[in-house]
Amino acid sequence: MTKAEVVSTIANRTGVEKMAVLAVVEEFMSVVKESLTEGENVYLRGFGSFIVRKRAEKTGRNITKNTTVIIPAHNIPAFKPAKPFMNDVKNNTK
Repeated sequence: MTKAEVVSTIANRTGVEKMAVLAVVEEFMSVVKESLTEGENVYLRGFGSFIVRKRAEKTGRNITKNTTVIIPAHNIPAFKPAKPFMNDVKNNTK
């Protein structure tokens, strides 16, 4: 499902204008991105958490040049679904 499809579905279900829904979805994504950039996790009870995971420094290989490369420690964004969300997805067999 694309962002446009999400916006369209929400607009159809709520009766709110697509442009208003798009503005809310865009702002939601912006707030989540800003929070994660600042190292602050976002918790949505019953849905899941947008969290910052820390990756340790490690050694990698560039196989085309046959060299060793040090990959520095860094943070990555991640999503951890809530248990009810996980159960709904797990139990939905089509």
